[in-house]
Amino acid sequence: MHYDFFAPPQIHFGWDRFQEAGTLAASLGSRALIISGSRSLETNGVLDELKSLLSRAGISSEHIRTISHEPEVTDVDQVTNILQHHTLGAGDFLIGIGGGSGIDLAKACAAMITNRESETVLDYLEGVGQGLQLKAKPLPLMAIPTTAGTGSEATKNAVISSYAPAFKKSLRSPEMIPDIILCDPKLACSVPPEITARTGMDAITQLLESYISCRAQPIPQALSLQGLKLAIPALPQAVADGNSRTGRESMAHAALLSGIALANSGLGMAHGVAPALGTHCRIPHGLACAVMLPSTLKANRSVCETQYADIARHLDPGLSLSDADAADSLIQQIEALNASIDIPATLSELGVTREQIPALVADSRGNSMRGNPREISDDELTGILQDLL
Repeated sequence: MHYDFFAPPQIHFGWDRFQEAGTLAASLGSRALIISGSRSLETNGVLDELKSLLSRAGISSEHIRTISHEPEVTDVDQVTNILQHHTLGAGDFLIGIGGGSGIDLAKACAAMITNRESETVLDYLEGVGQGLQLKAKPLPLMAIPTTAGTGSEATKNAVISSYAPAFKKSLRSPEMIPDIILCDPKLACSVPPEITARTGMDAITQLLESYISCRAQPIPQALSLQGLKLAIPALPQAVADGNSRTGRESMAHAALLSGIALANSGLGMAHGVAPALGTHCRIPHGLACAVMLPSTLKANRSVCETQYADIARHLDPGLSLSDADAADSLIQQIEALNASIDIPATLSELGVTREQIPALVADSRGNSMRGNPREISDDELTGILQDLL
C-alpha cells in the first residue's frame, strides 16, 4: 500500500446542529462574509437565523452573494472583486452555505482573494488559461451544506463553468478543503423531491466511481461502502418524504463521505461526461451523473466484476450469487433506483441530439475521466452516448 489521505480538519454532523454555527465559527474569526447557494435560504429565514447565531457569538456578518446556478468564471471574478472592496484582514473568514454551487463559489473566492497573480480565476483552472497555481493559503472557510449531493463541503476543488467558450473545469488545491464543516441534515428538509433525487444520485455516483477508480485507495473505499449502504435505501425515502429524519440523515452522511472519497480517489466516466452535458446541453450536474451511471457501470464491468460483486454483497450480506451474477444485480439495482425516483433512462429525454455527441466526446477528457478504471476511446464513448439517445 502507498497512498496519501486528505480529510477535512473538522466535521460537525448532526440533526439541528445548525444552532452551533456561531460557536463553531468563532474559532475562525470575528467577521463572516456569507455566500449562499439558493434564494430559498433567504425566503425561509435560514440566512437570517445564521446571522443571528453569529451575532450571539460576537461575530459580525455580511451576506455577499446568492448564486442560483452552477458558478461561472464571471461569478468568481465578480464576487472576488466585491470581497476586495471589503478591506479584508485578520479575523475575516467566509461561510459557504447551500448546495454544491454556493459552496464551490465560496471555496473559489476564498482561494482567489489571497492569490492575485491574475485577476481572473480562468488563469488558475485546470486545462485552460495560464495554468497558474494557488500559492497562498485561502481565507478561512466554513461550509454548511443544505443539500445532500456534491460533497463539495469535503473536497479540495471547486468546479467552475463557462458557456462561451464551453467548459467546466476545476480550481484545485489541498488547501481548499474547508476548515470547518457543519452538516445539519435538517437543513435539507425543504429541498424539493426532484432536486433531492438528482443530488442524491450525484452522491451515489461519486461513491461508486471512487470505489472502482484506477486511483482507488483503501480508506475511501471503506467510506464508499458505508455511504452506499446508507444512500441506496435512503434516497427513495427522502424523495418520498422530505421530512424523513432517517432519509435526510443517511443522505447527508453519504454525500459527505462521497466528497471525502472523490477527493482522494477520483471519479470516472459518468463524471467525465457530466460537465460536457452541463456546458453543451445545460443539463444539471446531478441529473447528468444519474443518467450516465448505469452506462458507466456497464462500460467498466469487464474490469470491475469483482468490485461490483463486493459492493452487492455489502449491500445484501445474504446474497448467494456468483461474482458475475452479483455484479449484474448491482447494475440492475442502480437502474431500478433511477426508475423509482423518476430519473430519465435516455439522453434524448433531456434534449440531447445526435449532432451534439462529437462535442460531448471531445469535452469529456478531463480529470474525472482519467480516473476511470479502463481507457474509454473516443469511438467507444461515441457509441455509448449514441446508445443512450
